[in-house]
Amino acid sequence: MTSRSSVPSKDRYPGALGSDTIDVFPSAIRGFLKEHRPSRMPFFRRLAKLPFSVASDPTLLGQIHLIYQSAMHATRAAVYYLPHLDSPALRKRKLRILIDDDGLPEGDTHHYQLTRAFLNIGAKSILADEEFGDPEELCGHLDAETLRFVRLTRELYGRSLGPWCAIEVLSVDWMRALAEAISVHFPEFTNEPYFRECFSQRVEERHADESLAVTQIVLKGRPDLLSETLRDARMMVEALDGVWAHLDRIVRNACRRARNNGALRYPEKSPPINR
Repeated sequence: MTSRSSVPSKDRYPGALGSDTIDVFPSAIRGFLKEHRPSRMPFFRRLAKLPFSVASDPTLLGQIHLIYQSAMHATRAAVYYLPHLDSPALRKRKLRILIDDDGLPEGDTHHYQLTRAFLNIGAKSILADEEFGDPEELCGHLDAETLRFVRLTRELYGRSLGPWCAIEVLSVDWMRALAEAISVHFPEFTNEPYFRECFSQRVEERHADESLAVTQIVLKGRPDLLSETLRDARMMVEALDGVWAHLDRIVRNACRRARNNGALRYPEKSPPINR
């Protein structure tokens, strides 16, 4: 079997490479959204369809928070290691993105906002916020797929700009999918600042556009980086699929436990109305 990495770039990215490749780079990256759209994964649909008795379990919510927060923490931390953005102008543009994540008013951050969102719906916290540090410190708390994503994020973000672009392009899709799935059970969830501010201010869309724009600038000066940039982007989105797959496993296991305990009934019916 031929490995993906051994296939020439022009064959792996049809229509994306050629004399005008740098100009169509954004559309090549956005193409990943069609193939790896997070909302297509069963996790989000299964979570939305859970009986409330299962969806509201503090342990389940805590497990979802741990995995999702770990993956998001990895990407937020790795942005600080992005290469090739060394000129004053590019550092300035990178700083704006860092501020959006870690420089919110009154010392707030997206990390803290996300934790509060889950605690507000009753999640049982597994790790305190400040325990999310070096990826290796999370090893004992993560499954193989999430740990692979966390480790690969640090490695790939420090090597090329493609993984960053891919994650930024996909992020608004999974944020909306997660917010909608949980809001089926907790309608106020979408009003949490983590979601409300990102959606109303189109933060993720701006980050996606900006990541593609600055990467294009770099590639026009260093076209030799293109193949690596696209290859690493694909590696990143494939690893992200593993995170959603494990979250789906967590939800399925919660259903199985509830069924075995006799606590799961399909469908759940409203209490009869006494007349």
